[in-house]
Amino acid sequence: MGLAKFTEIVSLSNDEISEAIIEAENQLFNLRFRQATRQSFKSHEIKNTKRRIAQLKTLLTTRLQNLEQEAN
Repeated sequence: MGLAKFTEIVSLSNDEISEAIIEAENQLFNLRFRQATRQSFKSHEIKNTKRRIAQLKTLLTTRLQNLEQEAN
């Protein structure tokens, strides 16, 4: 899995972003578990997954803040 472009993430809906966050957090858990049990894995995937989670959470937070400002 390569890193997704931020422009690809922007096109997702809020529900899809939430689902992607949950999926990425599960993937990160599995990668850390593999690391702890010394199973084979690609170490760069941890960094990439963390970055993807950060991008998704940032986008979701800014969208929710914009909705909140529009409501006021």
